[in-house]
Amino acid sequence: MKVRLVDVAHARSGDKGDTANVGVIALRPEWYDLLARELTRERVAAHFRGVIDGGVDRFELPNLRALNFLLHGALDGGGTLSLKTDAQGKVFSTALLRMTLDVPDDEARRLGLPAAPAR
Repeated sequence: MKVRLVDVAHARSGDKGDTANVGVIALRPEWYDLLARELTRERVAAHFRGVIDGGVDRFELPNLRALNFLLHGALDGGGTLSLKTDAQGKVFSTALLRMTLDVPDDEARRLGLPAAPAR
């Protein structure tokens, strides 16, 4: 089953110099393990390929049902130096929430995940 990240999590992002900071929080406690499994450093880096120049760090915060990502080299030097439209990295959360996850049908049913709308 295809599941949109925006339907199972919410996110916030901002800047830390030249690094965008993106927090992703499961909307339901039972969905956190799915997010922890699916949102790997590699997958997030691939999602932002061509947008960020550096690596991706991931931190798990299971007590908050959240993951935090640092996207290095995302802001062309940061707020006062960058000529990017989003020099503070506020849209990175929305961009990440556009990701679609492929979840086995039986797991999706067991977790009560909402299916992505058919295109």
